[in-house]
Amino acid sequence: MIGLVVVSHSRRLAEGVAEVAGQMAPSVRIVPSGGDGSGGLGTDYVAVGEAITRADSGSGVVVLFDLGSAKMVADMAAEEAEGSVVVVDAPLVEGAVAAAVRAQGGAGLAEVAAAATGVVSPVSVVDGDAVRAEVELTNSAGLHARPAALVARALDPLDASVVVRFGGESADAKSVLALMGLGAPGGARVEVVASGADAAEAVRRVEELAARRFGD
Repeated sequence: MIGLVVVSHSRRLAEGVAEVAGQMAPSVRIVPSGGDGSGGLGTDYVAVGEAITRADSGSGVVVLFDLGSAKMVADMAAEEAEGSVVVVDAPLVEGAVAAAVRAQGGAGLAEVAAAATGVVSPVSVVDGDAVRAEVELTNSAGLHARPAALVARALDPLDASVVVRFGGESADAKSVLALMGLGAPGGARVEVVASGADAAEAVRRVEELAARRFGD
C-alpha cells in the first residue's frame, strides 16, 4: 500500500493534516514531518528522509508539502530515498485526504499522486445501462472533505463508473477533490449516475451514506 508523508514548516500543522487524512484512510501509513528539528518553524532534511522510510511499506511514497522551501527539502530527501517516491504540488489538506483515500483503495503510486493534485481521468457513464438516483445531502455541510472522502472510499473498489451531478456540473464520484469541487451544500439534491457491473451497488452505497448523514 502506498504511504504518505506530510511536510510542513509547522510540526503541529503536519501532525494535524496527517490526523485528518488518517481518519479517512486508517490502513494507510501517513507520517508527518514538521518543524526545524529544534521546536521552531522550518523543515529538517534528515527528518523528512526518516519519515519517507517509515511511510514506505515497499510500494512507494507520495510526499506533500506546504511551502516552496519544503518542496526543496522534500525533493532532496526523495532523491536519496531507496524506494519509489513522488513529491506532489497539491493543496496540503485536501490533497492529503484525496491521496489517502486512493491509497486505502489499493491504488498505485501514479494514481495516488494524481488524486492528490485532483488530476483524474474523464469518467464515461453509459446512459443506456445507467443506474441513477436522486440523493439528498442530509448532513449540514454538504459535500465537504469528510463526506466526499467517505463516498470516494466506498466506491473505489467497485467495478463501476460513477458520477455525481449538481448545478449543471458533473464529478467523478471516486475523486475526493472532484466531489468537493461541486460545491453542493447541505440539503441539496444531487443525481448519482452509475454504469458497469457494480452500478446498482454503487448507487446503493451512496444512498446508504446519505441515510446515515455521511457520518456527521
